Amino acid sequence: MTTVLGTPAGGPPADGTPADDAPAHGGQRSAGPGPRPGRWGAPPRPAWEEEPSPAGQAGKGFALGLACLSILFPLWIVVVTSLQTKKTIDEAGGLVVIPKSITFVAYQELLGGGQVQRATLVSVGVTLVGTLFSMAVSVLCAYGLSRSGSLGHRWILMTLLATMFFGAGLIPTYLLVQALGLTDTYLALILPSAVSVFNILVLRAFFMNISQELIDSARIDGAGEWRILFRIVLPLSRAVIAVIALFYAVGYWSAWFNASIYLTDQDMMPLQNVMIQLVQREQRPVGLAAQINTGELSPLAIQMAVMVMALLPVAVLSPFVQTHFKEGMLTGAVKG
Repeated sequence: MTTVLGTPAGGPPADGTPADDAPAHGGQRSAGPGPRPGRWGAPPRPAWEEEPSPAGQAGKGFALGLACLSILFPLWIVVVTSLQTKKTIDEAGGLVVIPKSITFVAYQELLGGGQVQRATLVSVGVTLVGTLFSMAVSVLCAYGLSRSGSLGHRWILMTLLATMFFGAGLIPTYLLVQALGLTDTYLALILPSAVSVFNILVLRAFFMNISQELIDSARIDGAGEWRILFRIVLPLSRAVIAVIALFYAVGYWSAWFNASIYLTDQDMMPLQNVMIQLVQREQRPVGLAAQINTGELSPLAIQMAVMVMALLPVAVLSPFVQTHFKEGMLTGAVKG
C-alpha cells in the first residue's frame, strides 16, 4: 500500500490524528449551518437572516394593512355612492361612506339604452379587436426578431428601439391618420397605438429563452416556422402571452385620447370619453340630462356608476392573470 508523506492512501494519517475531512468521533459528518425552516409553511429562512421580532412583524402588518386600506377605501366609496338614492346622497352632502339603502337605478338607466350603453359596446369591441390585432403583430414580430438567422432582424430591432426614444409628435401623427382616411373610423382607435415596442422586447426575450434544441429537433422532424410557432413556442409561452394581452386590453379599455382627437361623431365615442362628459357637469348625454335636471337621478350616482363600469373589467380579469405576472415578466426580462 502506497503512502504519501506518511499517510496511507485511503486511510487516516500514520500518527493517528484524524484527517481534516474525517468525522471527529467516528460518526457521520456534521452538516454545516443550512437554511432554517420557516413558520406556518413559509419558505426556509437563510442561516444569515435573523428571526423577525414581534415588533417588526406588527409593523409590517400595519404598513400592509394601511396600504390596502388606502386602495380599497376609495373604491368602497365609489361603489357605495353609485348604489345610493338621490335623497341619501343629498343628506350625506356628496360621497357616501356608510350605505343606508341599495338601489340599482343608476345602472339601470345607464344600461337601459342610449349613449352610455352604445359607448360600452364600442369599448368592448375596440378592446377585443385591438387586443387580438396587437397580439398577432407583436407575437409575429417578436418571434422573427428572436431568430438570429432571420433576414434583417438586427436592423429591424435597432429601428424599433429608436422609436422608444424618438417620436414624430402629435401633429405629424394626426396628419398621417388623416391622410390615410382613418378619421371618424374605429380603426383610428386601434392602429395608431396598436404596437408597443416594450411588449415586443419582452416577448422576444421570452422566446429566446426557449430551448434551441427543442426547436432544432422540430425542424429535423420536418416542422416549418409556422408550425414551430403555433405548436411549440406559443404553448410554452402562455404566461407571457397572458401578461402582454392584459397590458394591451387595459390600454385599449382605458384609452380616451385617440377618440378625442380622431372622432367627431358622439355616437362613436367609447366609454371613457362618455365618462369624461358625465364628470364634467356642463356636458351630459342627452338621454340622462333630462332625468338629472328633473331630479329623478343624482348626477353623482351616475358619475360613480360609470366609474364602476369602467373599472369592473380590469378588476375582474386581473386576478386570473396575476399568477402569470412573475413568470411572464421576470423570465422575459432576463435577456435583452
